[in-house]
Amino acid sequence: MKEGKSASPKTRKVTSGPLREKERTMNRIVNAVGKVLKKKGYPGLTIANIALEAKVDRKLIYTYFGNLDNLVDLFISKRDYWKTKAKTSIDKLLAQDHISQEEMESLLIGQFNSVMSDATLQRILQWELSQHSESLRRLADEREVVGEQLIQKLEKNITNSDSDIRALLALQTAGLYYLALHANSNGSTFCGLDLHKEEDRERIFQALKRLLKAEIG
Repeated sequence: MKEGKSASPKTRKVTSGPLREKERTMNRIVNAVGKVLKKKGYPGLTIANIALEAKVDRKLIYTYFGNLDNLVDLFISKRDYWKTKAKTSIDKLLAQDHISQEEMESLLIGQFNSVMSDATLQRILQWELSQHSESLRRLADEREVVGEQLIQKLEKNITNSDSDIRALLALQTAGLYYLALHANSNGSTFCGLDLHKEEDRERIFQALKRLLKAEIG
């Protein structure tokens, strides 16, 4: 009788231990930043409040993150549309020679939908507009670097000699941000459009597409 090959032992997924516990604790602390932001607003983002929300000793925050700024930087980067939901698409676009009108439309609409559906991201944007923050300034600068690369690739498709695609994108991006924030903080209609209704959101998207098409040529 032939002896079969002995099965190699399966590698067990580590679900406990010091490293796993550290990872869970760090995630809990990062998530606590969002909870404090929602409950107490921007002035409430202190080491003491975050430690209390995460149910950890404040010394752990310094041990794992160094200081409050590093922790807030990490929290913001995990919520930013360009660094999370759109990252794969953006990396793909940056590897291309040029970007089409449809691809830029998809990014802008994705940004709008992300802000509309994420209360924490709305808080971050309000924070960015109302108070100076080194963390948010760094994020904005990083976003500008990526945006510049995307615009340069989009400009390769432009046939309209009178085009000012940068000004148009600035208006569209800012407008989409504002519409999403207005719909969720104020709740009223804007120019008679209710952005909580799918048909009115679609009207915004169609207008965006028409403007981009006219500008690109």
